[in-house]
Formats: sequence, structure tokens, C-alpha cells
Amino acid sequence: MQPIADLLPTDPNAPVIFIPHQSLFLVPFAALQDPTGQYLIEKHTILSAPAIQILKLTRQSRQKVRQLSLQNNLVVGNPTMPKIGNPPRQLDPLPGSEQEAITIAQLLNTKPITGSQATKASITQQMLKARIIHLATHGLLNEVKRGDLPGAIALAPSGNDDGLLTSSEILDLKLNAELVVLSACNTGRGKLTGDGVLGLSRALISAGVSSIIVSLWLVPDEPTAELMAEFYRQLQKNPNKAQALRQAMLMTMKMHPNPQDWAAFTLIGEAE
Repeated sequence: MQPIADLLPTDPNAPVIFIPHQSLFLVPFAALQDPTGQYLIEKHTILSAPAIQILKLTRQSRQKVRQLSLQNNLVVGNPTMPKIGNPPRQLDPLPGSEQEAITIAQLLNTKPITGSQATKASITQQMLKARIIHLATHGLLNEVKRGDLPGAIALAPSGNDDGLLTSSEILDLKLNAELVVLSACNTGRGKLTGDGVLGLSRALISAGVSSIIVSLWLVPDEPTAELMAEFYRQLQKNPNKAQALRQAMLMTMKMHPNPQDWAAFTLIGEAE
């Protein structure tokens, strides 16, 4: 950050928006250090966007969502896992994600949906009416690709449905959520192109979501659950999502100082 250090705001609550290029999309900006070893997140509130035009799109989505003022919140954790691959293998269950969903559902005043209840058919319908959507499950990157976009979210299979909610299917949804949190591994990754990462995050923005939190790597269970619960506690005090994520990272950092444990998540889109 040295070349632009003198241009950054001195107020730690002022937003710094990164619009990365190609492989820079995979950089955890919060964990970059200055010469004294201080992390960027300790001094700044950070967001990112795939392009300046996308910021215009997320701003329009935010205004539309405000007019609708939806009240429902949707929290999913550790669905009965689908099978992937050839030969098919079932994805490992995520008991930590189930506990995370239970904690966060209490904070958001709703009931967590777990296990066999979290079918793709049911969750997709509920996503259409939700203000905040929190999905604590497996995020798949290169294992699933249908249409032009890689990536899928693991939900419970039912009937002839394999339980995989793909990026291409998300693209076809009309979502009115002001925040979607993908508390899963690698959900911010995808196919790198000149104008950003094509995958789950881009699909959600195109579907009408104004703010998205995604991960850049395989996230550890326990610190992630702590960080997410703290994020929602902070959000209840302060509706600014970027500031809430910053405070959650600072709190998690005290217990888990390794950036691998707290720096994976990034906010794309609107802070307000």
C-alpha cells in the first residue's frame, strides 16, 4: 500500500473501496501489513467491487431493496449434503456450520434451517422473500459448472433435485436481499477474467443483491463461526456492513491472530 498510503483516509471508519484487477481479486486486502506490521484492517474500513459500473448497479439494487423493506431473514446451516463427482461422493457434513446457523438465527430473530429441511427447492423459494440471507454450507468452485459460470452452493437434495444451487441458477433468480453472506469455503473465487471473478459473487450481484460477503479460501470452522456471530452483533449496533465486518475481524484477531483465521471474508458492493 506504500505508493498510495498518503492518499488513504485517516478516519478508520471512512470506506476504502478496492476495484482489483485479475489475480488481485484473490488478495485479502484486510491482511496486508505496513512496515510496522500493522494490518490494513486495523486502520481502514474495506470493501471491494468488480468494477466501478458494478458499484452503480449495487447502489440501484440497494435503493430498490429499501423501498421493499422486506422483514424476513433466512439462515441455513449444514444441510444434508449432496453428492458430487464421478463416481459420486457425499460432501462431508459441517457440524460447526450448524452451530453457527443456530447462533446467528437467534441474533436475526428467525429459525435456522438445517439438515434435510434445507432442500434446494425450499431454500431457493425463501431466498426470494428474504432481506438477509446467511448460508453456512459448502461452497464449490471448480467441481460444478453449468452454463458459463463456475461455482455452486451445497443444499439438501430432494426428489430428482441434486441439491446443488449453481451460479447459473442464481443468475436467473430475482433477489431482493440487502445482504447475502456465503459462510463457506472459496465462495469469492471463480473464473478470473479481465473484469473480475466470474462465479457466485457475480451471479448474486446480477440477481439483484446489493451487498455480499464471500470467502477467498478454505475457512476454518471455529474462528469463522465466531467471526460471523460477532459480525451480526456489530450489525445490530451499526447498520454499516463494512464497519461491522471490520470490528468482527478485529475481535476475532484477538483470539485467532493468524490472518488465515480472520481475513478470508470480503464485502462486495454496498456498505450501507
